[in-house]
Amino acid sequence: MPPPPKVTSQPDEWKESDVPPPPAFDERRLLPIEMPPHLSLQYGIDPATITVTRDGVVRYVVVASNKAGGATNAFYEGVRCSSEEVKQYARFNQGAWHNASNPEWKRINVRNSRYAKELAEQALCRGHAPRASVGEMVRQIKDPVREVQ
Repeated sequence: MPPPPKVTSQPDEWKESDVPPPPAFDERRLLPIEMPPHLSLQYGIDPATITVTRDGVVRYVVVASNKAGGATNAFYEGVRCSSEEVKQYARFNQGAWHNASNPEWKRINVRNSRYAKELAEQALCRGHAPRASVGEMVRQIKDPVREVQ
């Protein structure tokens, strides 16, 4: 049996695994993400799209819609709890997925949208690691418990 892979804390040695195509999502399964009430968009995540990869990336599809009705957009993204970063792989609008032209990891705190930060804090991450299972993530989305981290 070969020795286990060397675990290191050097961020420059981390390599993201291959990213599969965006998964199918269903708006009827969406679980709402708690957001500040003053925002004009509401967000939900399809729990059937949540995966955790061996490299520690939590991937999911989140859907944004205007509270007043109208267009709906979805985003296929990944969160790295260890580095507090998010990456958008693709965007769904007008009935089709469109891959991001140059997806890059960005600090979750400086990202244009707050939903990724809220989702990571409410459900996907526990400190700087993904939660123990997708089931635990889904339970946290359904009933967010604020934890001291």
